[in-house]
Amino acid sequence: MPPVIVLVVEDEPLLRIAAIDMVESAGFEAVEAADATQAVEILQSRMDICIVFTDIDMPRGIDGLRLAALIRDRWPPIHVIITSGHTKPPQGSLPSDMVFFSKPYRETDVIATMTQMAA
Repeated sequence: MPPVIVLVVEDEPLLRIAAIDMVESAGFEAVEAADATQAVEILQSRMDICIVFTDIDMPRGIDGLRLAALIRDRWPPIHVIITSGHTKPPQGSLPSDMVFFSKPYRETDVIATMTQMAA
């Protein structure tokens, strides 16, 4: 069975490294992006991304919520997990197949959600 590819989108380098470690230690393959613009470039060039794990608050104009909406429109099969330590999406604003975790999140909860999405 091919590995499940998770695109980690996080502008803060230390948090991105921690998220990549979490993803890889759970047995998934991680691809990293420093912002949503880079994430879109990766999504356009790779057809093997299964899950996007993104922060909401990011520089350069496109935040994680706009990225999630773009993924829903252009790549509907991709699952999205959104996280933030500052912003919480309004109740009912996320599509039912997207999951939000507040920072600091419990890694076991995130991994359980990724495992469920990958099934």
